[in-house]
Amino acid sequence: MAQRSAHPATEVVIVVGNPKPASRTREAAELLAAALTGGEEAEVIEVSELGPELLGWEGPAVGEAKARTASARLVIFASPTFKATYTGLIKLFLDQFDGQTGLAGVVAVPLMLAASDRHALAADLTLRPVLTELGALALPGLCLNDRTFRDDGAIEQYAARWSGQLARLAQPQRSAETTA
Repeated sequence: MAQRSAHPATEVVIVVGNPKPASRTREAAELLAAALTGGEEAEVIEVSELGPELLGWEGPAVGEAKARTASARLVIFASPTFKATYTGLIKLFLDQFDGQTGLAGVVAVPLMLAASDRHALAADLTLRPVLTELGALALPGLCLNDRTFRDDGAIEQYAARWSGQLARLAQPQRSAETTA
C-alpha cells in the first residue's frame, strides 16, 4: 500500500465536480455521505472553486484539496452527467493524482446525477474505472435522478446495501494508521 499523506486526515470528503457551487450534485453527495456514515461530518471540496489552478500541476489550492482527498477514509466523487459522462472539472482534478497510487487506501464512491434513467450505468462505466486506476477501492457507483433523489429512496437503499461493507473496508486502514 502506498504511503498515506502526512496531512491531518479528514475521515469523509466529498469532491463535487459541478460547475455550479451549492448544486443539487452537492446536496445529493451530502445526503449520501450522511446515510453511509450515520451522519459523520464531511468536508466538501467544490472543484469549481479551484479555478485555473486545475490546468497546472500542484498549485497551492489544488495541492491542499488533493492532500485532503488522498488522506480521507471515504471520498464521494460527485458529478452531474454531462454528455453521458462525468464533468471535465472532475477529470481535471483526478488528473492531478498519480496512477495506481494516488488514491491508495481511499474507499471511493462514484456518484452521478442525471436527468434520465438512460444514464443509470454512467457512474459505473465512466467514473468508477478512473477511481480504480488511481488506486482507490471504489464501491459500485450510484446514479441518481436529479429531480427525485431527495424522495425516491435510492440513497437510503444504497446506504443500506453498502454501509456495512464500507465499515469493513475502512477498518484495516484505520488499524494500520494507529499502529504506525
